[in-house]
Amino acid sequence: MKTAVTRFATVSAATVALCLIPLAGTSYAASCSGAGCDNQGPRATACETADVATQRTITNNGRKAELRWSFGCQAAWVRVTDDSSNSIYNSFGYIEKYDSAGKLLRSLNVEIPHGGSDWSNMLGGSSYYYRVCVKFQGNEYPMTCSTKF
Repeated sequence: MKTAVTRFATVSAATVALCLIPLAGTSYAASCSGAGCDNQGPRATACETADVATQRTITNNGRKAELRWSFGCQAAWVRVTDDSSNSIYNSFGYIEKYDSAGKLLRSLNVEIPHGGSDWSNMLGGSSYYYRVCVKFQGNEYPMTCSTKF
């Protein structure tokens, strides 16, 4: 009996000690993939660091929209930066998801106050096509969109 208690205590102490050792260099895997990323945030899912590249960039009167693609998550989002000199209007960025026939399946947007920068939630799946658009409040300038990726 004494041997079993000693073994249990030793195993328990070793388990606690291993849990307390920091894991240096640990990276966290993304928590979604493909269409499972639809309407989820790139930061909250760790997709913003999962092998990301800018696939398209467009500008519209001082507003920049980037189509960001996470190869690790197989998902896209729009990142908008407003560097315009016109402080009256907020900017809007859109990410659009199309099927192979060119039919718009879903669109998400994000509103950016003047001088700000932010990104939308994601749309995912590698068998789809994506494009980003940027516009701002008011009708003085039309919406500008990228080619599809």
